[in-house]
Amino acid sequence: MQLFLLVFGLQTAQAQEAVITVGSDATGSAGTVAYSIGQIVYTTNTGINGIVAQGVQQPYVISIVLGIEHNSIQLYFTVYPNPTINFLTLNLGNADLSTLSFQLYDLSGKLIESRKIVSNTETIRMENLPSALYFLRVTNNSDELKTFKIIKY
Repeated sequence: MQLFLLVFGLQTAQAQEAVITVGSDATGSAGTVAYSIGQIVYTTNTGINGIVAQGVQQPYVISIVLGIEHNSIQLYFTVYPNPTINFLTLNLGNADLSTLSFQLYDLSGKLIESRKIVSNTETIRMENLPSALYFLRVTNNSDELKTFKIIKY
């Protein structure tokens, strides 16, 4: 009996060490994925059909950090895809572009790129930037119109 306890008693079980807030299973025609929200570590697998981050908190945040309400003009600015990998598209709708520009800042406030907006749909290249959090600020002359929080993988 002691040999049985010694052999089988030394085995240990391993599990994830995270406190999660919610989780579930998502099922579709291509298969099933279990997910949870609240974990802090992840691994990313890349293939020809896309990217999968497994076992962790999936940071999918699309938010406007700061927006100043202008009642006299309609502002319909959007930024996509967010999170992004290679590029970001800034869509300005039918805004008057004559005095608009954007500035891209890193998390420490360092200016990464600044330029005048010349098209209602601007493409901002981000493939050479490290994975981090960025802020995209849209201005009219020196007045800040909107700032978007951007996640770069």
